[in-house]
Amino acid sequence: MEFWGYIRENGKVGARNHVAVIPTVVCAAEAAQAIANAVPGCIGLLHHQGCCQLPPDLERVTDALIALGSSPNIGAVLIVSLGCEGTDVERLCAAIEKTGKPMDMVRIQEDGGVTDSIALGISKAQKLAAMISAQRREKAQLSDIIMSIKCGGSDATSGMASNCVIGYVADKIVDAGGTVIFGETTEFIGAEHILARRAVTPEVGNRIFEIVNNMEARAKSLGCDMRKGQPTPGNIAGGLTTIEEKSLGAIMKSGSRPIQGVMDYTDMVTYHKGLWIKDTPGREPEILTGMACTGAQAMLFSTGRGAPQGYPSMPVIKICGNVNTYEKMRNDMDLNAGLILTGEKSIDEIGEMAYNKFIATLNGEMTKSEAIKYYNFIDIHTLGPVI
Repeated sequence: MEFWGYIRENGKVGARNHVAVIPTVVCAAEAAQAIANAVPGCIGLLHHQGCCQLPPDLERVTDALIALGSSPNIGAVLIVSLGCEGTDVERLCAAIEKTGKPMDMVRIQEDGGVTDSIALGISKAQKLAAMISAQRREKAQLSDIIMSIKCGGSDATSGMASNCVIGYVADKIVDAGGTVIFGETTEFIGAEHILARRAVTPEVGNRIFEIVNNMEARAKSLGCDMRKGQPTPGNIAGGLTTIEEKSLGAIMKSGSRPIQGVMDYTDMVTYHKGLWIKDTPGREPEILTGMACTGAQAMLFSTGRGAPQGYPSMPVIKICGNVNTYEKMRNDMDLNAGLILTGEKSIDEIGEMAYNKFIATLNGEMTKSEAIKYYNFIDIHTLGPVI
């Protein structure tokens, strides 16, 4: 089986053909939003970073914006700069130009302030949208797939149904020569030894233990126990009692194939094939950004209690493990995996449905969150304080 995507100059294959309007700093976000809202085909990647941060975090934000702009789902980029931000705007622009996609820029402090810059940005975004409008989908191979996976708003049904479905699809993509990325380091706690046993080398196994230990150490440095924040109140109300129980269900979505390595938060997929871990937090605005940074064409997202949000540049397919939640939120959930628990369908049957939905999404079919544009709140995971 193949899929149909936009083949970029650098050989990557996209499932969407957006113009990304990227603010370099939070101070430019509202101008970027106004521009993106005014031009069909544009999306805003609106974040709260880029100033008054320590140098490592400013570098991290710059790296994240480069990765987001380099995504194969992006056909062209408009950078919206304030002019005095801490992000490295020159490096950001140079890196995106190297991808070969059209790019332009607005500078608020030089282009007449917010009102004039919005007008100029709309004009530039219109030109970029016109430039990529004639691009057409071409046949691509399953080995070109980069699929990200996540669970959120979990309850007891997640580990028994929807995560198992995603694991089924993950194995299928890996076996076809594609790439699958999973994360949520906080949700490895208590199950990290199981993941480490699947590592292709002892070094990869040790790296898995290392990222879990580092995550816990960050919490302990503030005098906090990770286990007091996980499971969340919603998880507990949904029947999950301990972080270990939550983790054992969460890792089901990774399937059963060997783990090739661990990626850092802003890493893009380059030579990677097979199943990989990305070191991320669990909260949606930050982890979805980390997964979009990989260049993933789309994400499979498991939920039990009903997490509705998507992501502007990466379609997010919601697979719901709870039949009651699905009925209440059927306009937000893409697939009902709760039928496994009612005995109406098997994991393999829903797994095939999820796989077919994923391929259809790559081919252009909208997800529920895309259809209602419920994807505007994103953020970048940083490590240090705001100063």
